Amino acid sequence: MHIYLTFVRPFTLLPPALGMLSGSFVALGASLDGRTLGAIELGLLAVKIAAGGILAALLNGASNGLNQIFDIEIDRINKPGRPLPSSQLSLREAWLITVACYLAALLMAFAIGRDCFYLVAITALLTIVYSAPPLRSKRHWLLAAFTIAIPRGIFLKVAGWAVVRPCDAWEPWFIGGIFGLFLLGATTTKDYADMKGDCTGQCSTLPLRFGIVTSIWLIAPFLTLPFLLFPLGVVWRILTGNPCMLCVLGMTLTLWGGYMVKLLLRAPHSLTATENHPAWCHMYFMMMYAQIALAAAYWVGR
Repeated sequence: MHIYLTFVRPFTLLPPALGMLSGSFVALGASLDGRTLGAIELGLLAVKIAAGGILAALLNGASNGLNQIFDIEIDRINKPGRPLPSSQLSLREAWLITVACYLAALLMAFAIGRDCFYLVAITALLTIVYSAPPLRSKRHWLLAAFTIAIPRGIFLKVAGWAVVRPCDAWEPWFIGGIFGLFLLGATTTKDYADMKGDCTGQCSTLPLRFGIVTSIWLIAPFLTLPFLLFPLGVVWRILTGNPCMLCVLGMTLTLWGGYMVKLLLRAPHSLTATENHPAWCHMYFMMMYAQIALAAAYWVGR
């Protein structure tokens, strides 16, 4: 069981689960407007919201598994201690875990509702496009960024919203767009430690294509500027949460992103020396803070 958990990379499952839960709580906060829910209605919503968080974690685990299956030769160079390249896990076991996670996530999304199912199904398809031949978008730096940012940024927030209410309003897509823009840059932070294996595997990542320092400057705007859309969303009356909290959230995340850029530029070549560089860890903690604080902004003072 420890090997199976290591294979799906449990640390990476928390942010998508939080993102899905956050989207649901944001939708619920935006829809209440002082209305009190009955016990039965509240219980059903709680079950659906919890299921949404679990399916997001399962889908991310499936994506992690698929990526490792098709990256096994790259991982023999970059991460030889992982379950597949170290032969702790067989390829057959890896496929069984991956397919089971995909199926479980899709079935749970189908049980929640139509909008949620469609978004989860498209997300699952994009994770396959990213890792699996013949498309394997991870081989191209720009396509790779979009096939990560769209499902894990935009669709994740909208799917969380769809657990509670229809996603035909601008608000969930605007929120998802903020996170999607951030991930366009943030996902590159994992590529620096993988440069040797990616080069062997013919994957033209951003640091391989443009060099380490130039690539940091290219992603810097995406690590900071998207969060200024939170206060702008308040001004444009797109976001209906607590205005003060949303403005504070936008400013703190912008400053945090700036600090992350500073870490990247302080010793850029050290990025290639460790799998989990501090900047990569900051990216995950930023996402978790953003999800929790955003949900709070739709409940405090309403």
